[in-house]
Amino acid sequence: MEPDSLERRCPRLGGDVNFSYCRSCGEQHAPCFKIFDCWWERFDVVAHLKAHLAADDFEKLTLRRPPPDKVTSLVDLIRQAQKRAAEP
Repeated sequence: MEPDSLERRCPRLGGDVNFSYCRSCGEQHAPCFKIFDCWWERFDVVAHLKAHLAADDFEKLTLRRPPPDKVTSLVDLIRQAQKRAAEP
């Protein structure tokens, strides 16, 4: 099974996204801070990310830190969308 094509409703965006989006929508194209919360019911997301991330990147993801506030999160999402729209 290839999880990148799996879809679910994103609690932050309010619409459907695929797993590949969640793997790179965080700060500096890191996985979303909610990736474990959102995908644990669909497949073993912990094992998948352990296998595909560097050990230090996985550790950073598992450290519990407060989520960004809504305004910061929305501004970041807007910047990412603008950057993607500007790319050829």
